[in-house]
Amino acid sequence: MARTRNTVEDRIPIPREIKVLIVAAFVIAIGFGIIAPVLPQYAQSFNASATAVSAVVSAFGLTRLLFAPFSGRLTSRFGETPAYMAGVLIVSLSMFLVAFSQDYWQLLVFRALGGIGSTLFTVSAMAFLARKAPPSIRGRVSGAYASAFLIGNIAGPVVGSVLAVFGYRVPFLIYGTALVVAAGLVFFLLRDSRLADRGKPDTRPDMKLAEAWERPAFRAALTSFFANGWATFGVRNSLTPLLAATAFTGTGFWLDGPQIAGAALSLFAVGNIAAVTFSSRLSDVHGRKPLIIIGLLVAAAGTAVIGWMDNPWLFLALCVVAGAGTGTLNAPQQAAVADIVGQERKAGPVMSTAQMASDLGAISGPLIAGLVVDTSGFGWAFLLSGGILAVGAISWTFAPETNLPVAPGGPRTGALPKVSPPGRAATPPDAG
Repeated sequence: MARTRNTVEDRIPIPREIKVLIVAAFVIAIGFGIIAPVLPQYAQSFNASATAVSAVVSAFGLTRLLFAPFSGRLTSRFGETPAYMAGVLIVSLSMFLVAFSQDYWQLLVFRALGGIGSTLFTVSAMAFLARKAPPSIRGRVSGAYASAFLIGNIAGPVVGSVLAVFGYRVPFLIYGTALVVAAGLVFFLLRDSRLADRGKPDTRPDMKLAEAWERPAFRAALTSFFANGWATFGVRNSLTPLLAATAFTGTGFWLDGPQIAGAALSLFAVGNIAAVTFSSRLSDVHGRKPLIIIGLLVAAAGTAVIGWMDNPWLFLALCVVAGAGTGTLNAPQQAAVADIVGQERKAGPVMSTAQMASDLGAISGPLIAGLVVDTSGFGWAFLLSGGILAVGAISWTFAPETNLPVAPGGPRTGALPKVSPPGRAATPPDAG
């Protein structure tokens, strides 16, 4: 019976508007993948220490964190599509400025500028998906959107490593151009949707953050978003390329240090996409919670030992394992937050808070782990990061499932029942 129901859900098409955003995400991801293995080495070219290199990654996350509350408000006020395009173009400008940085401090400031645009287009995209995705295929939509980023991230680091021979500035110019293309796709292909939204003002109320905080699943989600931000968006991007370039340069391996760095990030993305293809659909049928916990534990195991590896083959294999864990949890985690908000209310404030948790991890992770590298070595830094992911898994063991009823399709009206004080009946999802 479950198989029949699942087949019915699979027939529900992903809306065209979401497909446009998925294509734009693919274009953005290729550009981001190009600069990921190059950015740490570009920062090092200005005689920066491991901590200073990590600060470049953290500065990007810091501005995302500080601007996240404003991005939620701007998205609610002006609409998801205008906010998305504005954010993409701000990041594009920052990339062109980074390409022409003359010293470390300019690089730090210009990279931080990109964080403002990044949080704006990220929060607006999450809100757009929460509003437009049919409740019964939220996991599949989140998985398709994540897959677009992952496929781009597979090719991007390899291309970035190759382009490094032309100088560190070229990849940033290419990324800036890719972002302009992505903004253009959204502007032209979502024109009808944008005009329709403008002609029919969105009168839905915002979901109050205090209401979301009452839900144990939302608090668990904030913990796992933080852990994922620390390990995936922070430590992976800042320290994994440095580990590869430091540990495997001159070892006689058929790839040199910078090329191993690109291969590591690409293989992480391969593990991601291999996992997300099944986890996103399974979460629509069997629930978000089991997959989030499994993903966090797998990512924790792979991350904890990767810094101790002196064999490049084992190092690359663990990158796949860590990527598979992250891919298993990403789509269900985002879908869980969308379950909490539902379609009857605006998601901006709640989505921006979830993004803030991820950004806080992305800021603190590289800084703290970078200090650990400078004092104790890579092994302890990655072991610490694996422990943070394990804490995220523990937090979800005490949280309820958000996709109710679990099979198939979750909440019929697209929202969870409201939390009620003891002794009172829960308010139906469509009553408030």
